[in-house]
Amino acid sequence: MSHQSLASWKNTLIDYVRSGEPDLTNRQMALLLLVYLDPGPHTVRGLARALNVSKPVVTRALNRLGSLGYLRRQRDETDKRNIFVARTAEGAEFLAEFGHFLTGGDVAEPAALRAGA
Repeated sequence: MSHQSLASWKNTLIDYVRSGEPDLTNRQMALLLLVYLDPGPHTVRGLARALNVSKPVVTRALNRLGSLGYLRRQRDETDKRNIFVARTAEGAEFLAEFGHFLTGGDVAEPAALRAGA
């Protein structure tokens, strides 16, 4: 990776941290991006396999992302034993705003401020 790419990523992260948006770990962000960018359905087992981590690690990340409203668990109607990981409007909005940090665009008002956090 070039110095310019690293500097760009550094600036993106600094802008993101300053925005007041919730801090996500790399693992949480990777999980979120997998669910939003890869075709589903998504299960804990499949996500653990994709990230090469254990199911409890994915469950902890899902708990955090669920508490933020970025993802939700949804029971499979055909087999009640299965739980799918589903997208939410809040998660889509978060990623759209994060995309503005990546492109250097302006984010009008971070979601954390709109929510009164």
